[in-house]
Amino acid sequence: MEKKRPILGISAGDPAGVGPEITAKALSLKEIYAVCKPLVVCDAKIIEQIIGICGLNLSVNAVTKPDEGKYEFGTVDVLDMHNIDEATFRFNEVSVMTGKASFEYVAKVIELAKSKMIDATITGPIHKEAIQKAGFHFAGHTEIYAALTNTKDYTMMLADGGFRVAHVSTHVSLLDAIKRVKKDRVLKVIQLANDALKKIDIKNPRIAVAGLNPHAGENGLFGKEEIDEILPAIEEAKKLNIHAEGPFPPDTIFPKMKGGQYDIVICMYHDQGHIPTKLLGFNYNHEKNTWEGLSGVNITLGLPIIRVSVDHGVAFDKGGKGEANPESMIQAIRYGARLAGSGDR
Repeated sequence: MEKKRPILGISAGDPAGVGPEITAKALSLKEIYAVCKPLVVCDAKIIEQIIGICGLNLSVNAVTKPDEGKYEFGTVDVLDMHNIDEATFRFNEVSVMTGKASFEYVAKVIELAKSKMIDATITGPIHKEAIQKAGFHFAGHTEIYAALTNTKDYTMMLADGGFRVAHVSTHVSLLDAIKRVKKDRVLKVIQLANDALKKIDIKNPRIAVAGLNPHAGENGLFGKEEIDEILPAIEEAKKLNIHAEGPFPPDTIFPKMKGGQYDIVICMYHDQGHIPTKLLGFNYNHEKNTWEGLSGVNITLGLPIIRVSVDHGVAFDKGGKGEANPESMIQAIRYGARLAGSGDR
């Protein structure tokens, strides 16, 4: 009996960037089709153009709904959105047209997932300025998903192999991030992280919680958020039988997770989690003048649907050149298939 494969809706990202390219390159790997049925939400002509630029041995099957897909290696099934005017389209440019298109690709995969027509969603990189120019006032993917699924309690988790972080706050100013370090929010993020790790078969997740201040406040010497908000959240989590520890100094906890002592670190703000993750996953070869490693994925926790994304931007300097590294998209698809498990299709 053939193993059932979940249908993954892949929004290809801003067409002017590398999103369509890394999607097509990922789908040129036969092993992807062994774990899922990928459905690209984009413009079919954009995917066809990218396949030609990259010299990939792939054909395009344009569809109007998921059940029209072939889901066979060698054929890229594209839910054709007809958003791009070929006469005015240009790679590597911020435009209203591509901003609108990229937002509508995302909205479509969310719609399909909410209606149970697909099992999970995978997102390529969008350009925040472009979607803002198009009239969609969101800080990023996470906020779009929260709004379109009416979700209030959510957070971002970055993962690169066994290195994982989840955030108390993300796209806010540093001043606002400090104000958001409250017991209830820290506890909620601990719970969301614990639930997510159990879904990927980590039976008793080991959760480390970072402090906000240098040295985790040094017992109140450098700030009292650890004493007043973070530690009470950890103690409450322990009462719920969650294996949470901390707060730990932010400059020492990440090496401990890299060494295998913890499964995830709860971070207090955006850069506290993003910097170590990208330092680990992004590798630049100066001799070849190219990025050889762009690993890591972004997962939104707390949603009623599955969302996994690449952990890099649109890279407008590489759009349409056939030089983009698909590593993060490959990881995102595999992670999404893992979270979705065996589907009904």
